[in-house]
Amino acid sequence: MSPSPDDQGMRLQRSSRDPAALIPRLTEWLATQLPDGADPTLTLGSGIDSNGMSAETLTLTLTWREAGDTQVAELIARVVPAPGDFPVYENYSLPDQFDVMRIVAETSDVRVPRVRFLEPTGEVLGTPFLLMDRVDGQVPPDVMPYTFGGNWLFEADPEQQRRVQESTVETLAQLHAIPDAATTFAFLDPEQPGATVLERNLNRARAWYEFAARDIGPSPLVERILKWLSANLPEPSTYETVLSWGDARLGNLMYRDFAPVAVLDWEMATIGPRELDVAWIVFGHRVFHAIANNFGFPGMPEFMREDEVLASYAAHSGVELGDLTWYTMFAALNYSVVFMRAGGRQIHFGEMERPEDIEVLLHHRALVEELLAELGA
Repeated sequence: MSPSPDDQGMRLQRSSRDPAALIPRLTEWLATQLPDGADPTLTLGSGIDSNGMSAETLTLTLTWREAGDTQVAELIARVVPAPGDFPVYENYSLPDQFDVMRIVAETSDVRVPRVRFLEPTGEVLGTPFLLMDRVDGQVPPDVMPYTFGGNWLFEADPEQQRRVQESTVETLAQLHAIPDAATTFAFLDPEQPGATVLERNLNRARAWYEFAARDIGPSPLVERILKWLSANLPEPSTYETVLSWGDARLGNLMYRDFAPVAVLDWEMATIGPRELDVAWIVFGHRVFHAIANNFGFPGMPEFMREDEVLASYAAHSGVELGDLTWYTMFAALNYSVVFMRAGGRQIHFGEMERPEDIEVLLHHRALVEELLAELGA
């Protein structure tokens, strides 16, 4: 009998902090950010457990007085994890996330939540946080993956699933169409060695892997990916530098009527080739489809196919992309590190035993091994 998804580390504890205990401090701080006499009150909503693992996420209702009237805002707080809670990333830059969301909203038709408040010092809650408007909609679940069934996307009819696919690719094309990205978003250029923006992105991913490996041990599979990527780095003449969302996954989008109404989770935003996001979103679905197959579910084999996504992207952007192999392996590298950190967090919180073979944590292991075999790597 196959182990259950719970046994495979799908349910993830994110924090040791009590969210309710943060409310008084957050309310006091908001009183300093709002107009005099605002007298803010905060109500904590239910948690968000089906998506996301990189930051603590709180749903809040903010009420305050302004110009003699009562104002109400439904908010989401994104709080950097405490260092002792096994964070996914070594470094979080909420100011960069705040600014990229603000600029995207100002310069494009891409729909992102309105960002309202930023506390970058960590002096209020112990770690930095930002507050943004809450958007109503549906998100394809990560836990359990939408490919397992029993959710709105899986149960949608083929025409509705096609609308999700087309509108998602259109959103990527709109994002990549923001002009002068290399200048406008220069603050996202990775602070890593490298002669090109793509090499700096590769070295950022390498540093992230090394951070993960310090806690949980090295992965020979990941090091094979890194070796191949380093030896086959595309030349700058083969790509255009655009704003890259960085974590282009269906689970980081909110939908209404089968079209995106919010692009979420900008922790990995960068500048780089268009292919980074396009390959990432295709590979991300392949990972969830493969995990579903591992548990005996049919998955969604006809959804987010690479050939269809490339054709759709060309139609919406006017740009025909070439071979995605390098960028697919780059996505495979980053997914590996996510799985390493997520598994390490489960071990940290006592939710699973540390495995003898660390690569058991890589839920896409068989898929990656197949890809590497095809490359002779």
